[in-house]
Amino acid sequence: MIPKTPCTVHAVQGVFAYSGAMSATQPSRKAHFVVVTIGSAGDLFPFMAMALALRAGGHRVSFLAPEQHAPYVAGTGLPFVGLPVDAGVLADPDLWHATRGFGVVWRATRPAMAQIAPFVDALPADEPCVLLVHPLALPEADLCRAARPGLKVAAAYLAPQNLPTVHDPLMLGPWRVPPWVPLGLRRWLLRRLATGFIDPVALADVNAARTARGMPKVASMLGHLFTVPDLSVTLFPEWFAPTQPDWPQPLYRAGFPLFDPNPDAALSPELAGFLAQGSRPLAFTHGTGNTQARAYYEHARAAVERLGLRAIFLTPHHEQLPPDLPASILWQDYVPLRRLLPHLALLAHHGGIGTTAEALRAGTPQLVVPLAHDQFDNAARVAALGVGAGLPASKLDDAQLTAALRQLLGDDRLAGRCREVARRFDAGQPLQDLCARLEALAADELGQ
Repeated sequence: MIPKTPCTVHAVQGVFAYSGAMSATQPSRKAHFVVVTIGSAGDLFPFMAMALALRAGGHRVSFLAPEQHAPYVAGTGLPFVGLPVDAGVLADPDLWHATRGFGVVWRATRPAMAQIAPFVDALPADEPCVLLVHPLALPEADLCRAARPGLKVAAAYLAPQNLPTVHDPLMLGPWRVPPWVPLGLRRWLLRRLATGFIDPVALADVNAARTARGMPKVASMLGHLFTVPDLSVTLFPEWFAPTQPDWPQPLYRAGFPLFDPNPDAALSPELAGFLAQGSRPLAFTHGTGNTQARAYYEHARAAVERLGLRAIFLTPHHEQLPPDLPASILWQDYVPLRRLLPHLALLAHHGGIGTTAEALRAGTPQLVVPLAHDQFDNAARVAALGVGAGLPASKLDDAQLTAALRQLLGDDRLAGRCREVARRFDAGQPLQDLCARLEALAADELGQ
């Protein structure tokens, strides 16, 4: 059994639990942490890691996440509240659109986010409570303060793009603003982005919900979001994205909380046999939630055959693969990346922050093919680190993909740069200090 007090660190199921004597500065009562996330498995796993670490520290934890992720959570014993999901959103052609994607995500997540305030309202009024939430849950977290005025809220940002900045790099979707553009013009561009693409989608919903709770309306979605948290947490390190002067404060910088629900799972016999048959293959994935990647895999097949290489195609959606894959290409519906990456010559992927971080940790070269959301920014950071390149999906064809792969695989210094970045990962327990900081926030809630 693991003692449930936070000082010494133990690894448990890929996350980090505390044990040891409670310090004099620790609150005598434990707070109830309500952890809320949305999205795909890439969004889920970091929040699961934090929830499990807080529970191991002796806190009561409730975990609210999309209901389709229940199988991932079931084995952890976390008290799970499944949030409603419209499965049809995956088929929406605008989901992965560079500018319209936010609207699809926003509309799809509103029924789930509407469950947060009723859940918190139903908790005992005298129970100390802290919300640890995905940024898109911040409007609803603030609504909870109508009934609990002193409620503490922590926002956990999975990727740098979730924290807009006027400083370099400033990405407006797939477009990077040149470094020489002055700050005044950058501020105007960011305001235009907010008023043109974010406020028309979200602001009316936010203000309707605030009015219903007797709270004043807000003028700007982005401006409002940054005022909600009592603590903002980056789930990516300083070396990946340096702190910007206009990011919210107080701000806690954490490392990548990489998590695998089954870290010791063995490779399938089919995959193990394929890996043993020849040279290191490439792997191609475009995210577990992407059902619209047929063209991506068709271009990948053509590029692999042109280069005379072997490859693994990773997707749970077999119907989007080209028919009759050659023996040099193996399809797998799912493989834990931390088990697969050491066997690869290169990983081509969509640029999700979890996939990006796993490849950085493994020292695996990357070709990022971004579609929408934070993916363009993540691709730019991979290229800036010298560990890969970006090729926007809108520009993808057989020739472009072949050329990009050939250039990366022919770079004799790429492997050395990847190993150098991999050494930057903390070999210890990246959640230890984060949990201590969250417990300090809980102490504020307890008035101690």
